[in-house]
Amino acid sequence: MKRALAAVALAGLLTGSLTACVQSGRTDQSRATGDKVACPVAVDESFTGTVRLGYQDIPNGDLVVKDAGLLETCLPKAKITWSKFASGATVIQAFGSNSLDLGLLGSAAAARALSAPLNIGMKAVWVHDVIGAAESLVVKDSAITSVTGLRGKKIGVPFASTSHYSLLAALTAAGIERDVTLVNLQPDAIAAAWKGGDIDAAFIWEPTLSELVKNGHVVTTAADTAKAGKPTYDLEGARSEFVSANPKFLEVWTAAQNWAVNQINTAPDAAATRISAQLGVPVTEVRKQLGEYGYLDAATQAGPAYLGKQLGADLKSSADFLLRQGEIQALAAPDAYTAAVYPDAATKVSAK
Repeated sequence: MKRALAAVALAGLLTGSLTACVQSGRTDQSRATGDKVACPVAVDESFTGTVRLGYQDIPNGDLVVKDAGLLETCLPKAKITWSKFASGATVIQAFGSNSLDLGLLGSAAAARALSAPLNIGMKAVWVHDVIGAAESLVVKDSAITSVTGLRGKKIGVPFASTSHYSLLAALTAAGIERDVTLVNLQPDAIAAAWKGGDIDAAFIWEPTLSELVKNGHVVTTAADTAKAGKPTYDLEGARSEFVSANPKFLEVWTAAQNWAVNQINTAPDAAATRISAQLGVPVTEVRKQLGEYGYLDAATQAGPAYLGKQLGADLKSSADFLLRQGEIQALAAPDAYTAAVYPDAATKVSAK
């Protein structure tokens, strides 16, 4: 596949991604909109460590937890540092450099991290969302109405992301994976390249997606590629060493995320207000975006369809596809993808 070297080796991608963590190393606490939220489990004053959390501007429970200051309430003696990342590739880089404990990344990025040449020791501890129409392929030319119409075009996408995985799947299904140029761009750079006419299309997520469709149109979505057997998720990854050393923290963290998912599913206006404060976009727009993802509570996640069993198989499937595309050097050991899934915290939270 032709690539503006921008389509380069992963090592170069990760080295260059340092600048994409726009807040790394800086404490960015909740904006604390709305009423103070009580901890959904017993407050834990025994944990006194520092936890470095990575988040992204994606409308899900992570932003609800952050805005409510829930971890700070549940763990009053902990030092919680929130750092904003632009994509899963930058989260992988931070895991590799041991500068992050937990961080949000897509399932494709997680599969890449677990595979060669990176072989990063990490666990998937939570499914933030099941990605649907919130990640889509947007085209500027109104005459192009299908993926096949993109032959010879330039398409922007953040490499090592779920959008990258979905785009490759869509191009392969259309038989044009060798006939397009992929340009590796982070979300803000995609918006700029779109305005400047440097790309013809982009596969990207919210909120950038909503900006592009103002003068473009969608030809396929992550929901479509999921139906074709290539589902994608936003996950919470954690360094394996951190998971082993801090099971009690992870249980509190998971309880906070479970509370946020229940907010999204049962009180979406309140959840959207908090997410709006974090993203800086109107509440009405957030409400629309929430409908483009699926949000799973702890009981559902602990079951066989997700953390209980299937997620490991989906990560392996993602890695198989990335290997066929030449996006990774080799697969990890056969059981590495299943072993990378950590259902313990979700199981304990769902039992309470």
